Amino acid sequence: MKAKYIIKDVVLIAFGILSAGMGIKGFLLSTHFIDGGVTGISMLLANITNISTSVFIFVINIPFVILGYNKLGTRFAIKSALAITGLSLCIAFIHYPDVTHDKLLTAVFGGFFIGVGIGLAMRGGAVLDGTEIAALLVSKKTHILKVSDFILLLNVFIFGAALFFLGVEPALYSILTYLAASQMVDFILNGIEQYTGITIVSVKSEEIRVAIIETLGRGVTIYEGKSGYGKDGLINEPRDIIFTVATRLEIPALKNIILRTDPKAFIVQQSIEDTTGGLLKRKALH
Repeated sequence: MKAKYIIKDVVLIAFGILSAGMGIKGFLLSTHFIDGGVTGISMLLANITNISTSVFIFVINIPFVILGYNKLGTRFAIKSALAITGLSLCIAFIHYPDVTHDKLLTAVFGGFFIGVGIGLAMRGGAVLDGTEIAALLVSKKTHILKVSDFILLLNVFIFGAALFFLGVEPALYSILTYLAASQMVDFILNGIEQYTGITIVSVKSEEIRVAIIETLGRGVTIYEGKSGYGKDGLINEPRDIIFTVATRLEIPALKNIILRTDPKAFIVQQSIEDTTGGLLKRKALH
């Protein structure tokens, strides 16, 4: 079973490297557009110095891999080091066709392939860009900046530098590349079935629980709520609180079921980044 997971990770990382290489070498290098993060810094420095992008990707990521080793573990660091080395070698030695000279297509599809590559590598337990490691560690240490805040600030600096060194048009197209890449990373990691957590407080919790199970085939968890204040005034008696997880496509049907059963039900939705175990797939209904 362990060998199966190792093979799966290797395949994901390998395809991630090839995809990111396609985005960088097959689309972006010929137009001098860049991406965000360490990859963007490497491409920007390559444009300024005429040293290969592959060299900068390898060298600049070394400190981040060391940080990952110290804070996130040996396995993660080894996988990431091999993935980053593989990406550098891929850019240096694999021939990719120069797909298109259309600037808009170059920006969008360059970001598309880079995002797919980064997402697949992360699925395999590695990173192709050390920015994520730095952001995670900074957010843990400062408790002020979130991961997304750090990445945003770094990319503002990178694209500001691109504006100065490459010009307005390449910088704007580079921002488009970064946005396309970000969307693809999110899609690869979360998929179209991104889950949403639903918490329901209702006096008709048992009827709602049965309706969710029988109509949608979703699993539910029941909490006991003891007191509070809501639409129906002061609540002293214990009340069951329902928690369930649904895909974005199922939410409208789920809310209809709840409100049809109890129009006064209190419903809270929250995005869920990842889930493991439990009844996530719909149970077969008979």
